[in-house]
Amino acid sequence: MTINTIEKRKCSNLEELEIGLLLEGIYRYYGHDFRDYSIFTIRRRVLNRLKLEKMATITALLDRILHDPKMMEKVFYDFSINVTEMFRDPSFFKAFREKVIPNIKNCSKIRIWHAGCSTGEEVYSMAILLHEAGLLSKSRIYATDINEKVLETAKVGIFPITKYKVYSQNYVQAGGSLDFDDYLSITKDYAYFKPFLSEKMFFTQHNLVTDHSFNEFHIVICRNVLIYFNAKLQKRVKNLFYDSLGDNGYLVLGKRDGTTAMLHSIQFSMIDQKEKIYQKAKV
Repeated sequence: MTINTIEKRKCSNLEELEIGLLLEGIYRYYGHDFRDYSIFTIRRRVLNRLKLEKMATITALLDRILHDPKMMEKVFYDFSINVTEMFRDPSFFKAFREKVIPNIKNCSKIRIWHAGCSTGEEVYSMAILLHEAGLLSKSRIYATDINEKVLETAKVGIFPITKYKVYSQNYVQAGGSLDFDDYLSITKDYAYFKPFLSEKMFFTQHNLVTDHSFNEFHIVICRNVLIYFNAKLQKRVKNLFYDSLGDNGYLVLGKRDGTTAMLHSIQFSMIDQKEKIYQKAKV
């Protein structure tokens, strides 16, 4: 083993130690538990924060976090999952229309949990889909996220007009049957969702790491979130979703959430492999 290899390994071990201390410090002092998030995700976001703050070490970042709550707010936002868009992955929404909607039409009430909803674009997308299927009036969409800041944006129901072109194209590709503009009030800089879409929405903070099930749902949607968790936390969240679903309920994950081999068991059956739509098996 060369001297360079030894030094690189020492640096790697030191960085891993510092990240561990950072996450432990955040948990002990602020109560935010990111210890079972993917180390690759955490490392990438920590190094980016170091670059932005012009800091030399992770230990220096920890010292700043412990003595400056505003820095903790920045890091908390860094670690939160805040990637979303209207009708993201249009093929998913098309598959949902075809393979799930027909099987829930006869339910007297439809309860949906959208976990990790970020600023809410995908929640409003689901509301539009339900409206076009004639199901919105009897639906309840519970949208949750760990980050209260993004939830406030979601409650307002707003997005920059610069995103309009992509969102309208996604809507058409997702099988939208009306005019996308019918759902919006458009100003020079922003587009606002029409109020009727949010009448059946309930936004609240929920932490998948520590919190428990809070209702029985027909559908649980958590797209492209599990990829940010390690195997231990993924298993915990999978059990949480299982406990939250009624018999024959549907679980929807994201394309980036891997093969999710843990779901390929007697607990869930595959409805659409490409779009990661599963159905809870009867016990």
